[in-house]
Amino acid sequence: MNFSKLALGPCINDFMELVKVRLSLLVLITTLVGFLLGWSGPMDYFLLSMTLVGTALSACGASALNQWWERYLDGLMKRTQDRPLPAKRLHPTDALLFGILCCLVGTVLLLVFVNLLSAVLSFATIVIYVLAYTPMKRRSTFNTLLGAIPGAIPPLIGWTAATGEIGLSGYVLFLILWFWQMPHFLAIAWLYREDYAAAGFQMLSVEDPEGLVTSRQALLYALGLLAVSLLPALIGMASPLYFVAAFLLGLLFVLAALFFVMHRTIKNARRLFFASIIYLPLLLGVLLFFSRRGAS
Repeated sequence: MNFSKLALGPCINDFMELVKVRLSLLVLITTLVGFLLGWSGPMDYFLLSMTLVGTALSACGASALNQWWERYLDGLMKRTQDRPLPAKRLHPTDALLFGILCCLVGTVLLLVFVNLLSAVLSFATIVIYVLAYTPMKRRSTFNTLLGAIPGAIPPLIGWTAATGEIGLSGYVLFLILWFWQMPHFLAIAWLYREDYAAAGFQMLSVEDPEGLVTSRQALLYALGLLAVSLLPALIGMASPLYFVAAFLLGLLFVLAALFFVMHRTIKNARRLFFASIIYLPLLLGVLLFFSRRGAS
């Protein structure tokens, strides 16, 4: 990469945008939660740091490769046309090499310093996100279902790094993250349905401009999330007090989805989106607080 031709400040900002810092931060948080839930005994800070660094690099690399793949399509959408690649502030080859390097280094770190299972999960996340979900966005509305899979794997990486196996609790963490993403992404997709239509993305919201089907599906997945969020208490992963807290949080989230069904407005779609952002860290925090660490 020829950094000599670029001002350092703008270059750093562009690469931060390339790796989708906020999304990568979410990946780190869910990975950390998975690790802390699975770990028992004195903390191994080296193992934890290698888990987080390896996962972060893999996530950053996958995001960079996704933007490299969609650079022309991003230029067709108002909300993404100022990204570094469509705005030509970064060269596509630089982004491609950077993404590949991050993915390789991240996966190798997990393989060498954590364990094989965590490395395999990280690699699977990259493959599904970049090679399956990204091209599927222009082919089928089922892309959202598929895209939620790599988003739900990071807590599994943290869990397996701490325990060496997935176990029932690991699958529960996966389900919570998978169900959470659905109303979250459905709200986003409906808010930006015109952008997605302009780029030719096959989104449910594009086929459902009135939002009737989109809002009902968001409610359905919010109800599913409420159900799976209670599982940690039922399998001994968390105390009964977690059950109460998770139920109340889930009920509030369901109400936000219900408002969107009843009145399909931009305001209510945004309300659902922001409710999802508030809900997840609260739920994970409650789960950590009331957890029975290391329960598999």
